[in-house]
Amino acid sequence: MHSALSDPIIAQSTAPGEAAIAVIRLSGKGVIEIADAVFYGKNLTKVNGHTVHYGKIKSDDDAIIDECMTSIFRAPRSYTKQDSIEISCHGSTYIVQQIIQLFLTKGVRLAQPGEFTMRAYLNGQLDLAQAEAVSDLISSQTASQHELAMKQMRGGFSNMIAKLRKELIEFASLIELENDFGEEDVEFANREQLIKTVTTTKTFITELIQSFQYGNAVKEGIPVAIIGRPNVGKSTLLNQLLNEEKAIVSDIAGTTRDVIEDSIQIDGYLFRFIDTAGLRETDDTIESLGIERTKEQIEAAQIILYIDEIEEDHQEIINRYKELELYKSKKTVILLLNKTDTFHACHSYDVEEAVSTLLGRIPVISFSAKKGTRLHDIKKQLTDIVTKMRIGENSTVTNLRHFEALTQTNESLDNVITGLEQEISSDLVALDIRHALHHLGEITGEISTDDLLESIFSNFCIGK
Repeated sequence: MHSALSDPIIAQSTAPGEAAIAVIRLSGKGVIEIADAVFYGKNLTKVNGHTVHYGKIKSDDDAIIDECMTSIFRAPRSYTKQDSIEISCHGSTYIVQQIIQLFLTKGVRLAQPGEFTMRAYLNGQLDLAQAEAVSDLISSQTASQHELAMKQMRGGFSNMIAKLRKELIEFASLIELENDFGEEDVEFANREQLIKTVTTTKTFITELIQSFQYGNAVKEGIPVAIIGRPNVGKSTLLNQLLNEEKAIVSDIAGTTRDVIEDSIQIDGYLFRFIDTAGLRETDDTIESLGIERTKEQIEAAQIILYIDEIEEDHQEIINRYKELELYKSKKTVILLLNKTDTFHACHSYDVEEAVSTLLGRIPVISFSAKKGTRLHDIKKQLTDIVTKMRIGENSTVTNLRHFEALTQTNESLDNVITGLEQEISSDLVALDIRHALHHLGEITGEISTDDLLESIFSNFCIGK
């Protein structure tokens, strides 16, 4: 993918379609000289970098395509560390096409997806983890997604990985030194101290691995399954949460026969709510398929909103809850007792407390889906659960590739500790350390392959 790293490339950086302004980006060898040949204003070859200039872009037959502002970035002080230009023109699709086509006739080629950021990575402007954070930042929809992407792009995660690699390299150097003097039976490092060092490193890596549950939930959106018997108010609750008539509501049992999904933001977090078919025994083939999908959604969800009807006999509520055996799934469950609008108001709190106590203090909220009461309490309970997923104040892992690399690093360090404890030969311990360093290096790009880069940058938008 990066065989022609210095080729002059071009792409529209702003979203396609009609707009007030569009930005066209160029980077590579000779782009300033090429742009100067079609830009009529100042001589772009003589202006300073980080300056903006007004002028006209003309076609080969001297026709004005547009009046625009052209920003100049001279290497290495640019995003790609190459000479780069950004043309801000009117956001007409026709104008953008004409300008790009004009440059294509001048020896510039269309950029591939993510090629600008790939050049930034290959030229040392940022590491691979930071490059991936650029994509996350562009696609961020919530405050929490934006926060995590910004921290990673600014190098917080990369700095931690670099620190861990440095400690392991220092550790490896002692082991390798012993290997060099193996025949003389020299020990350059105390085994107990080495075990302590590796164990400390493992503690940090384990914390990063555990942070993935929170980080991935924030990045992808937290899946929340709304489950319960038919006609307990699942679809009504979904409509209230979304503030729209997303799901069909009726008194007929089994109305919802398939999963219905939509997302909303609550206090900076993205939640993906999934309304499911009512859980009951049925001979209806279609409804049965819906119930099977409900069970699949329970497995996929991180949080379950289990809805039941509030009633005086709270033991019946408890019995129905236990029949589902939700505790076996190890999911976080919020029990919602619906239809308080038809129940004696002063008794609602008593039933809520009794059920919560007898079920081990799980969250229980009595509410009315029809009236939309206590939606704020339900939303707060959801955000509290996600906030508690956050582990420590260190960097948070949001990327599956990073999670897998850290997991493999941890396994290699387990082997190192086992080897040191069992006093196996230094060369075998050194091999496990090299494996750990390899996996950490994959995260930031010290270790990379063309296939890996192709996989990462092909998911970027063109123009970034």
